[in-house]
Amino acid sequence: MTSRLLQRSLGSPDYDGIRQALRNDTSTPVISVRGLEVRVAVLPLFTHDGRQAVRVSSTQPLTHVLVGVDSASGTDVTLLVPEVDAPRTLTLECRDDAGVVGSAQVTVTPQRKWSVFVVHHSHLDIGYTDPQGTVLRHHLDYLDAAVRLAEETASWPDDAKFRWTVESSMPALRWLDARPAGQVESFAALARAGVIEVTALPFQLHTEACSTEELYRQLRFTAQLQDRYGFATRSAMHTDVPGAVVGLVDALNASGVRYLAAAHNWAGRSVPYLHGGDKLTRPFRWRAPSGNELLVWFTDTPHGMAYMEGNTVGLTDSYELADDLLPRYLSALATRGYPYGPGTFGWQGPDAPREPYELDVLHLRVQGAHADNAGPSIVPASIARKWNETWAWPRLRSAVNSDFFEHVEERYHDRLAVHEGDWTDWWADGLGSGARPLGYVRRAQSALRVAETLHTIAGADATDQIDEAYDKVALFNEHTWGAANPWEDAEEAGDSGGLQWTRKSSGAYQAQDDASDLLHAATRRFAAALSTPDAEGAALPDADAEGAALPDADAEGAALAAFAVFNPGTRARTDVVRAFLPRDVVAVDVPIALVDSRTGQTVPHHEEYVDPDDWPTRPIGRHVHAVVADVPGFGYARLDVVRGRSQAPEPVEPDLDGVIENEFYRVAYDVREGHISSIFDKSAGRELVNGDAAAGFGQYVYDRYATAPHFNHLSGHVGAHDRTLLGDRAVARHATIVKAQRTAVGERLVVELQGKGVDWLRTTIELHRGVPRLDLTYQLAKQGTPAKEAVFLAFPFATGPATAWELTGGVGGPDVPRVPGSAEYMLPIRHWIAFEDPELTVAWATLEAPLVQLGTIHMPYAPFPPTLDQEDGTVYSWALNNIWDTNFPAQQQGETTFRYAVTSAAGVKGSRLGAAAASGLTEPFVGALITGQPGATETYASVDHPDVLITSIGRLDGEQVVRLQSLAAEPVTATVTMPGRDAVEVRLPACGVAVVGGKRA
Repeated sequence: MTSRLLQRSLGSPDYDGIRQALRNDTSTPVISVRGLEVRVAVLPLFTHDGRQAVRVSSTQPLTHVLVGVDSASGTDVTLLVPEVDAPRTLTLECRDDAGVVGSAQVTVTPQRKWSVFVVHHSHLDIGYTDPQGTVLRHHLDYLDAAVRLAEETASWPDDAKFRWTVESSMPALRWLDARPAGQVESFAALARAGVIEVTALPFQLHTEACSTEELYRQLRFTAQLQDRYGFATRSAMHTDVPGAVVGLVDALNASGVRYLAAAHNWAGRSVPYLHGGDKLTRPFRWRAPSGNELLVWFTDTPHGMAYMEGNTVGLTDSYELADDLLPRYLSALATRGYPYGPGTFGWQGPDAPREPYELDVLHLRVQGAHADNAGPSIVPASIARKWNETWAWPRLRSAVNSDFFEHVEERYHDRLAVHEGDWTDWWADGLGSGARPLGYVRRAQSALRVAETLHTIAGADATDQIDEAYDKVALFNEHTWGAANPWEDAEEAGDSGGLQWTRKSSGAYQAQDDASDLLHAATRRFAAALSTPDAEGAALPDADAEGAALPDADAEGAALAAFAVFNPGTRARTDVVRAFLPRDVVAVDVPIALVDSRTGQTVPHHEEYVDPDDWPTRPIGRHVHAVVADVPGFGYARLDVVRGRSQAPEPVEPDLDGVIENEFYRVAYDVREGHISSIFDKSAGRELVNGDAAAGFGQYVYDRYATAPHFNHLSGHVGAHDRTLLGDRAVARHATIVKAQRTAVGERLVVELQGKGVDWLRTTIELHRGVPRLDLTYQLAKQGTPAKEAVFLAFPFATGPATAWELTGGVGGPDVPRVPGSAEYMLPIRHWIAFEDPELTVAWATLEAPLVQLGTIHMPYAPFPPTLDQEDGTVYSWALNNIWDTNFPAQQQGETTFRYAVTSAAGVKGSRLGAAAASGLTEPFVGALITGQPGATETYASVDHPDVLITSIGRLDGEQVVRLQSLAAEPVTATVTMPGRDAVEVRLPACGVAVVGGKRA
């Protein structure tokens, strides 16, 4: 009684309720007499002798007779009719001991003859159901069982043999490293025979969180499996996460993968069918701008049951249950868009009409139990065996993932719809629930590219260490961010939220540490190679007059030391470098000057002394800041440290009255309102800030929602059709300018404010002399709270709508195609957004915070209505939130930093200016302290096309290579130049990547 009360009250049917809904939805009441109901379903079931099935169910046992054809007794019976090729009407009589209770006319219609590929797998959540280590050990045990079951069923009919698809390859790679040679060979033999398939993705990723290089590196094992064990990786599975970046198409293609089985869990937070998702057919061809394609199977349901379809229809329970439910499911697919009606799973959203499924072949996932991280079971294969003995159609095949795709590709490829562009992840909002570790990971992504480049230039091969660090980064970007109940702190199962988040977040911090260590080592190695020009492998020019040994340090104008200022960006640029000069290299009481060795000109600089009384635990010396002009991309310029006439001037702290400026911009801060009131572009003579916007520029906006915390999957039961659930909205107040500073390098304002949700909030606004960019840093001490909340930082530009933005492996924009059903209320970008008009292009960039909303702030509950009138030029950086009810952490706290950049220029393409704006954040200059005196400047790689970026220099198969990425919407040809090597011309597809080597000249 109590369970019925709760079920009916909370509206979450159990399996019995879901299955009964399917029965009711796929049958028609034909007799209703004195409390008796008889229902009929014409189903796609065919016997081997050419008859088809009619199911009859009644609320009491009766004898059911299709007059002149067939009869059977019971409450649920199957009557067989000779196969029809046109509708045929028969009479159904239902009888008890007294005679005919009722009769009805039943029309038997032609039915499809289905081929059903039953793909048995386990959905890998690294966590969620148990702590991460426990889950991974279980998945290794599952592979032991899969090998045994495959061997036990080897003599079964081919369609019924146990087959296993490794949905996420990470457990398979660990298993192959951990098992004896005999077991490994058995596994490899089964994989070569197509009985076990290892798919391409190591785990299920929030691909929006990945950098392009990271995404490609996570697929590198596919070649290793082929080389070591002799089996190919032919397909991928993308499970749970409702969306993926367009760059995944190219990345999988580069690994030889052409098939992708996607099973999206909408979990009540996602409403793709309200945004064109009803037009997305189950099989389709997903095309990237490059022209590469994936053949995609999309397991579609509006209720989040995508990868549990096979379990729902009984394929892990019993043959009898599958015999009852599977034909009904197929019938529903053939006659309407979704097999289950609204409310079936407790979700109360709008109905989702769409066209019926058009093919006669089905990819049907099944797991050993109705749970994530469920193990293998013999039951699905046993059911397939008995099924095929009993029925001719549908034909069940126990299959691996790629079996289905080969079947469809051969028969239907040219009939399939083609969809292009990004497939935006509806769950990307969860990335904001771990803002601090996410920021660390994004910094690591940038640092790793620079670290690999400098190691390579210095003649070292750090590929293995770089790959390991990228693996740690990707593990954080794996989709399981916490337990089923993340607010709990048990030691096992789905309540182990505290343990799981501790491990997850520590992985992010370790990844950032590893990246920093690698960059630290690479900088020293690069410096050592420059200090000894004959070092093996160093790509350096021959010593000449400029590269002679340093003169006597006591001589007038002699160099005391030098810095090689390395620019890890593609284009030459003027920017600030921050470098450390230890006191054991140059004593802190010795005045210094910096000289650009290319010109002999003194470069103004600023010093920050590390006082041993304040910092006895840190290296003592001075941090030197300078703006260095025109440093070549992927090259360096040498700054000589010489004895100066006097110590560097102390910072001036004038009363700037909230205004700072350089040659390019004048920026004014409104203390009363707590935001930037003006960014005036001096060159263009134009104001960049929309002063009439709802929010001020850089304003802190704090939202609280009137929904309760600590209710699992609450958002699946919550709809927001207006602003009712916006419980409170506040902005930061009581701004105080705590520092106004002018140095030889530039001007800076530091403002402290008070705001809800934080202990303190600090904004730093910087302009550097000679640098056409505004830098903004927000530091906040977040208070932990389980209350549902979000933090936005507003950036209202006096422009039209955004015209382009950076994606992983692509460039998005309002006119760029997207896969139907993609999320629209938010954008998970990589780093930049551009606003382009005929007079001026404006670019905005972010380092740590990838989530943005354009023009307004939306409610974070489906269907995500706006809470403000649309302002086309406004970017709301969705810095952090805790709006999820499962999987993502329930609250976050601690000091967290968000960095942004703004730039503008006339006549510059938006994507080019966007990349330039981001470069100052993601590719800061590296100051390498050198003791020799190499050439004044050197460029290690360059590319001549303005839309092509060099992302890193590395090694591949022992050869030095340059990695390229195009931002162009069309194919381009570019020439890559490296010193001492022949120039290489390369053709890049639209938004494509390439890896270029070069023979030594």
